[in-house]
Amino acid sequence: MARSGQRRHKRRRLYRIQRRTRPGAAPGTVAVDPHAHSTAVHLFGYGPDGYVEEKDVSPERVVECLATWPITWVNVEGLADAAVLRRLADIFRLHPLVREDVVNVHQRPKVEAYDDQLFIVARMVSIGAQSDEVENEQLSIVLGESFVVTFQDRPGDVLDPVRERIRAGTPVRRSGPDHLAYALVDAVVDHYFPVLESYGERIEALEEEVTVRSDGATLARIHQVKRDLLLLRRAAWPQRDALAELSRDSLTLISASTRVYLRDCYDHCVQVIDLLESFREMATGLLEIHVSMLSNRLNEVMKVLTIFSTIFIPLTFITSLYGMNFDPNSSPWNMPELRWTYGYPGVLVLMVAVAAFTLGYIYRKGWIGRAADARPESSSSR
Repeated sequence: MARSGQRRHKRRRLYRIQRRTRPGAAPGTVAVDPHAHSTAVHLFGYGPDGYVEEKDVSPERVVECLATWPITWVNVEGLADAAVLRRLADIFRLHPLVREDVVNVHQRPKVEAYDDQLFIVARMVSIGAQSDEVENEQLSIVLGESFVVTFQDRPGDVLDPVRERIRAGTPVRRSGPDHLAYALVDAVVDHYFPVLESYGERIEALEEEVTVRSDGATLARIHQVKRDLLLLRRAAWPQRDALAELSRDSLTLISASTRVYLRDCYDHCVQVIDLLESFREMATGLLEIHVSMLSNRLNEVMKVLTIFSTIFIPLTFITSLYGMNFDPNSSPWNMPELRWTYGYPGVLVLMVAVAAFTLGYIYRKGWIGRAADARPESSSSR
């Protein structure tokens, strides 16, 4: 009971508009969520000859890294500490609208240009560790001439492959910050595939379950899959538009060599959307199969009840006929079998014969038994 209440509460949060700024507030107003995770700042400083990786650093250490390394990646986990967020925003000279969008984590994927910076919003998706429901998190990326700053609502992300590439000394260390921003977005998009793969397996399992045993629990699981796929769709479609915007030639912070990779990332996003639409159609088909199976079972039940009623109708007529309590001696239309020695067993034999005849007639018509199963085949073969 408590778990169902938690699910309903979580479901309401998925569709609730999560703005914390009051209506009519000035643009750029920053309102930190009081329930946000604690803030931790991690950084990578790297160049062609090496790198440095540090965790839980202060904003002052970020300033030192910016002056030391050609490229700096600052990753902020948790958005609870307004002072740290304000200090980082001052260090990187973030636009007031960017500051507002970073802490309001309901943003749809988009790309916005601000003077010498690009602001990119992506949606990271994953399967919850304690539940089978999809989790959707905002990743805010600020791209500058020598730095990339990322903000995320809570610890844990899908960016470990990018970190490993920096540590391994792959070409990302010899490229500019725009290539790092591409790598981050590409990691987010590529992580949709394992999530969709898990939903594909879940839909296959539901297909088998629906055809074998379809009940209220199965229907609830189908609706949960449809809700999760809708959430994924809301994240993937605007992400495709954002990638198309990043591939435009007018963005000076994106080099021509990085645009080639961004076009490949765009193709991956299109594949994600195609898979999403296919899975949504399959989930809708599961609902139709569920309704069809329930209808078939109801028809089977009604058929059995109808057969029993058909068999007992003539039997009821016979018993009611002999239950009219007429005096056999007071009418010329008497019932002589009432005084026969074998009248009672004779009527019982008659009733059994009538029931057997009725059941045999129903069977020969193909309404029950093997004849009913073979009837569609024979008609299709003809």
